Amino acid sequence: MTLLLKGSTLNQSKPNLLFIYTDEQAINTLAAYGNDQINMPNLNKLAKVSTVFSKAYVTQPVCTPSRSTLLTGLYPHTNGCTKNNVPLKPDTPCLPEMLNKDEYITAHYGKWHLGDELYKQHGFDHWVSIEDNYNEFFSDGLDKNVTSSYHQFLIQNGFTPNNGDRFSRGEASRLPEKFGKPAFLAKESSIFIKEHQASPFVLYVNFLEPHMPFFGPRDNQYDPKDMPLPTNFDNKLDDSNPLKTNIFAAAYEEGGHSGLPLKSKEDWQKMISNYWGLNSLIDTHIGSILDTLEECHLTDNTIIVFTSDHGDMMGSHKLLAKCVMFEEAVRVPLLIKMPGQTIGKRIENPVSQIDIVPTLLELMNQPIPPYIQGESLCKTINAEHQIDENKNVYIEWNGSNSGIIGEGEGNFKIPSLWKNKITEKEVSSAVQDLVRTVITPDGWKLNYSPLGEHELYNLSEDPGECINVFTVKENRSLIEKLIGEILCWQKRVNDTTELPSLV
Repeated sequence: MTLLLKGSTLNQSKPNLLFIYTDEQAINTLAAYGNDQINMPNLNKLAKVSTVFSKAYVTQPVCTPSRSTLLTGLYPHTNGCTKNNVPLKPDTPCLPEMLNKDEYITAHYGKWHLGDELYKQHGFDHWVSIEDNYNEFFSDGLDKNVTSSYHQFLIQNGFTPNNGDRFSRGEASRLPEKFGKPAFLAKESSIFIKEHQASPFVLYVNFLEPHMPFFGPRDNQYDPKDMPLPTNFDNKLDDSNPLKTNIFAAAYEEGGHSGLPLKSKEDWQKMISNYWGLNSLIDTHIGSILDTLEECHLTDNTIIVFTSDHGDMMGSHKLLAKCVMFEEAVRVPLLIKMPGQTIGKRIENPVSQIDIVPTLLELMNQPIPPYIQGESLCKTINAEHQIDENKNVYIEWNGSNSGIIGEGEGNFKIPSLWKNKITEKEVSSAVQDLVRTVITPDGWKLNYSPLGEHELYNLSEDPGECINVFTVKENRSLIEKLIGEILCWQKRVNDTTELPSLV
């Protein structure tokens, strides 16, 4: 099945790009990835006529660094967005700046999280913002008192800010669905499509949900008693796992999240039911955007991409959220639908989001800048049969500028169970451990740690990552080989992070 032929009429007509991504959406929220219990009709329908990437990985499992890669085609250590709220430099091009600007109208709608949140930038002609949490990170000289497009929408509809002159995320999540961020974004995106249907366009739509806070207007859509727990829910973390993950697990058990306790099986089922509700909420409003595309007869000339900036542990190993190297945090859904594509396809080889920018540039008949660190996936997508590519995926962790569960910069709160075991300095060091990860096509995964907290998993036999086999003597030669591949990758992408020698 050839999905796109170079030089076809389709290429000559300058396909539109609709790039939809969510925040913190786990891979197991779609039927294409094994979950047929959750109600996701629109994304499930899209998956059936798209190329589904079974093993798509982020470059770093947290918002800002991952988003920087999705837009620049560069690893976080290269583009400088190594931690949350580190702004993308003005002279680092995003995809719209790589296009022939005479050919496309470009728009960014939704969460940005790459600095100067409310201001149009990086080659986007149109800008609709939804987040008022990042004003403190504005560049010098910018007005920190401005408010988002969504804030103005709420004011126009008679709502009063609950947090001084701002609407908190929690307040926005409690509003009736028609006044929530997803409905607002879907409506604004549909307006853009209708107004620009006669011209080639690039539209990025970036939903906050299902990111925390884990509650919203669909909290009662699913019965908590029906929620399945992850197969590795009862896998107890121990000394073979990094200190960071052990501390995270203790912190969530002690403090819960989003006003919900996380001490019992039933607590976790309630959390998961809320999370499923947020995913179904997003699906509804993504459906509205896709319907508009269809109504405007643009589906046959639009590339549609759907993915997320990272996953969520959501009970695996009794962990929540991201910032760890487990599969649930680093592996995400990735769908790419070609213009006019009507038959689905599945790619089993591991791929990285670093490859998305060059893939899109090739599909849009645009030159790929030589400095781009990813590789186009077009050959893989267009192949009649599965290509047996021997290509590793690499993931990095560059530390954190927030506490264990978002306590604030530099505030590494120690759960009470650990207070007599470790110091704040040790916790801080654990969170900042600059891990480098390699995942191979045959299912080996090595997390290599400057602190010596190494992990090796055989994903083919242990997909839940329950048994760290790094210390198994028979794996010594394999580990040496994988470390060598990480070092070669570091040299290729100019990653100067120092890694220890194998003892």
